[in-house]
Amino acid sequence: MQVADIRPFTIDVPQAALDDLAARIANTRWPEKETVGDWDQGVPLAYAQELAAYWQQGYDWRKVEARLNALPNYLATIDGLDIHFLHVRSANPAARPLVLTHGWPGSVLEFLDVIEPLSADYHLVIPSLPGYGFSGKPSEAKWNVEHIAAAWDALMRALGYPRYFAQGGDWGSAVTCAIGMNHADHCAGIHVNMVVGAPPPDLMDDLTDAEKACLVRFQWYQAKDSGYSTQQATRPQTLGYGLADSPVGQMCWIVEKFHGWTDCGHEPGGQSIGGHPEKSLSRDAMLDDVSLYWLTNSAASSARLYWHSFRSFAAGEIHVPTGCSLFPNEIMRLSRRWADRRYKNIVHWNELPRGGHFAAWEQPDLFVEEVRTALAKMAL
Repeated sequence: MQVADIRPFTIDVPQAALDDLAARIANTRWPEKETVGDWDQGVPLAYAQELAAYWQQGYDWRKVEARLNALPNYLATIDGLDIHFLHVRSANPAARPLVLTHGWPGSVLEFLDVIEPLSADYHLVIPSLPGYGFSGKPSEAKWNVEHIAAAWDALMRALGYPRYFAQGGDWGSAVTCAIGMNHADHCAGIHVNMVVGAPPPDLMDDLTDAEKACLVRFQWYQAKDSGYSTQQATRPQTLGYGLADSPVGQMCWIVEKFHGWTDCGHEPGGQSIGGHPEKSLSRDAMLDDVSLYWLTNSAASSARLYWHSFRSFAAGEIHVPTGCSLFPNEIMRLSRRWADRRYKNIVHWNELPRGGHFAAWEQPDLFVEEVRTALAKMAL
């Protein structure tokens, strides 16, 4: 895969776009209040209005824009598509290269709090997925997980890293696994904070209590929390019209997942609809991410990754050294014996006491410790 025209990039959102955002929020047509007293029907009206008012009147996009611009930003044209990435080189002469990949509804912003500690030991490459953030929007239906993995492999080699490590969660886990599966000649090892796989049928008659809890969590997700995935995998374009036109619609589409997937006060197992998202992520952090989606008009293009990938998802065996960190409120969790069926060389396995789906964002210290511990067991 060809990589061309790597050049510096500066984020500069026009003030007119921010003024338009504020005006659109002010003109929101609100639905009536939900008929329950919790989040079971989605984001409660009172909280949506409170958060939207803050977004319009108290939030400052320029702060996160400046924070991003303080880092080395680049664009690279890979297979004809512009890919945005952060490239933070370590001052450590023994540093090793590491590519970090986010998922949906996340972004490179997930990693901001782990860049400084990780860059003490690693050269960091943090791309925005195709159709996300400041990356280009694919115009061809070929940018699935395997294609992205090949693009990341090509990018790492173009940056002068013939051997490297890869890390990811959510779609980033799928991309990272595809790198480990298909590019083991260049990838020296992987670390994931969402272990992607399925329980082996032959082990389902002898479940441990922990495995039963894993199934309860996933069954709740399938029954109550996966509608977004079905919509994005089947009709992302139709969804895009509403989210591209309504900032509050885009906000609630994302914030609902911050509530459901973070370790923000849910009961064990995750099936509760209690908790509050601001227990795990600050109001500004959530709106930084929501604003990034809105200002780059990425609702439809990010959703299409589900359409591109769910039809062709390959979950083959992975033989490169693998580190697995399991945070308690992850969407799906595998037991070690389930994971061993796919990941054939697990060198690090740890189940953490706190945290959820957005591990680097929610628990940056634990995340950094897990990555360091796992990769220390792998040779470049």
